[in-house]
Amino acid sequence: MANAFVEDLRWRGMVHDIMPGTEEQLSKEMTTAYIGFDPTSDSLHIGSLVPIILLVHLEKAGHKPMALVGGATGMIGDPSGKSDERNLLDERALNKNVAGIKSVLSRFLNFDSKAENAPILVNNYDWMKDFSFIDFARDVGKRITVNYMMSKDSVKKRLSGEDGNVGMSFTEFTYQLIQGYDFYHLYKNYNVLLQMGGSDQWGNITTGTELVRRMTVGEEAKAYAMTCPLITKADGSKFGKSEGGNIWLDVDKTSVYKFYQFWLNSSDEDAEKYIKIFTFLERAAIEALIKEHQESPHLRLLQKRLAEEVTTFVHSKADYENAEKASNILFSKSFKEDIKTLDEKTFLDVFEGVPQAEISRGDFEAGLDMIGALSAQTNFLASNGEARRALKENSISVNKEKVSESYMLSDADLINNQYIIINKGKKNTYIIKVL
Repeated sequence: MANAFVEDLRWRGMVHDIMPGTEEQLSKEMTTAYIGFDPTSDSLHIGSLVPIILLVHLEKAGHKPMALVGGATGMIGDPSGKSDERNLLDERALNKNVAGIKSVLSRFLNFDSKAENAPILVNNYDWMKDFSFIDFARDVGKRITVNYMMSKDSVKKRLSGEDGNVGMSFTEFTYQLIQGYDFYHLYKNYNVLLQMGGSDQWGNITTGTELVRRMTVGEEAKAYAMTCPLITKADGSKFGKSEGGNIWLDVDKTSVYKFYQFWLNSSDEDAEKYIKIFTFLERAAIEALIKEHQESPHLRLLQKRLAEEVTTFVHSKADYENAEKASNILFSKSFKEDIKTLDEKTFLDVFEGVPQAEISRGDFEAGLDMIGALSAQTNFLASNGEARRALKENSISVNKEKVSESYMLSDADLINNQYIIINKGKKNTYIIKVL
């Protein structure tokens, strides 16, 4: 029996592997399903948006989503997709990361909801902390053979010496058993029947389904698995990274403006893929949007809608509108007036990484000419002579308006009563900050 939830995920390109019987189970009744998030950081980046969106789709389809924060598994390190051993975190760092991830997940799933299929948040440290090694070895370890564990890709790749790795510790080798036990614990205590995750988790997840079957006595155990593909970019570069590193879901790690720009700058090929995966737009709306975009790709309608939907989902409508406004101002014909409407934080986000020079309020008010602004008091250009040549070539602008050597900077040029933008040609931008 086809399941509308799974069929929609397939169309969106969000199903990689699915265990036989999973669709039938999802068609039969409200099903509780979980995804694990290991606390390797105190936030999540956009690579984690896919499992988050999977859980939201699950809830919208009437099923019960569960997010598991790996307070216990985070102490060990998942070998899946890793070429070397992860550095172990101390308890203080781990607790900080667990709290941070819980906070992020709470923005997308209402764990305080009273609905029948209300989301649940759990931490596997709660049931693993009192589990002695002897008990774990007796009750869990004896259920799964070493041969079975070594057949998993995550283990085989590490032991075969691929990617220049140096084997695997016993600690990481046990990871799949602990994750497998999580599934069993959730099956027994919360009636969780399905585990989902990225395609690199298939081995760990199927170990869980096997453990559920082998540890359940006196009944026919049902446990299912489904994974989504790991997102890639069309040009082969790593998804979710920019020049400044990961694109995070927390505004204190990645500004809303930078987040918005990431999606806005997607290639046409990537935008067609991302609009299905990262938004909740209906199929008909997406297909119409793709068709319209293909007819007029220069308008970048797909990228604009993608950036709007994802920024609004992760942050807010107001944040999206502010980021869009900031983006449009850079190409505005009335730039000098429009730029002054941005708050200081957004202004600094827009010009993040641009060379800055600080000038005292006293020196500024005493009079700052263009040679001083370009070289003598800022060192933006190597010499006063270079500054003069650039001014004579008419390549210097202040707040996007061309100026000559005789121009004197004044309070009228200040943005937020503090900043002045200077451009040399189209590619070189500098900021003067008046203190």
